[in-house]
Amino acid sequence: MADAPGLRPTHRAPARPIASPRVGVGLGDSGQALGLTMPANVEIKARVRDRAELLRNAERLSGSPGCVILQTDTFFPAPNGRLKLRDFRDGRGQLVFYNRPDAEGPKLSHYAISPTDDPTGLTAVLSQALGVQGTVKKERRLYLVGQTRVHVDRVEGLGDFMELEVVLQEQQSPQDGEEVARQLMKELGVCQEDLLAGAYLDLLLAGGEPRP
Repeated sequence: MADAPGLRPTHRAPARPIASPRVGVGLGDSGQALGLTMPANVEIKARVRDRAELLRNAERLSGSPGCVILQTDTFFPAPNGRLKLRDFRDGRGQLVFYNRPDAEGPKLSHYAISPTDDPTGLTAVLSQALGVQGTVKKERRLYLVGQTRVHVDRVEGLGDFMELEVVLQEQQSPQDGEEVARQLMKELGVCQEDLLAGAYLDLLLAGGEPRP
């Protein structure tokens, strides 16, 4: 899922610009029934053993010092997939709906994003209407490597993690995206045994331990 509204360049050098996030409506069968095309990523999440080494590899591959993004994600109950309000802590935010399998390794994620200039107010309204599942606070360092967004995250209450989001192009299949993700894993020094299933919220609710 795109992070463009929260980009904050480091003091060393600005990162390359990111395209504005696409906004979709509907998902899966319902989206297909309406004739809508959803943006899609192939994603990987992993624990980080050596953050300094990962940052060096990400900077080398991207040719950039990256961008620092502060994020507070509030999750709400949803009958399908996950629904969250992402607050960039600068007066802007995004309402995000996404659906992906909770499995280790590369996985296909469909998503819909709607920007907001009042994340605090929208969070309050949704909290009253739906209730809150939990909140995830993190500092994210974002790098762009080709068609892939590399996230190096420091998550409050959990520690250090890495995410890859391979943004699928129109002519690419999920298998193409998986190949890109696995190759980049190797180049970044990410081990297979460090891959995780689920979301940061799941880890927080489980007390910080990955699910079996």
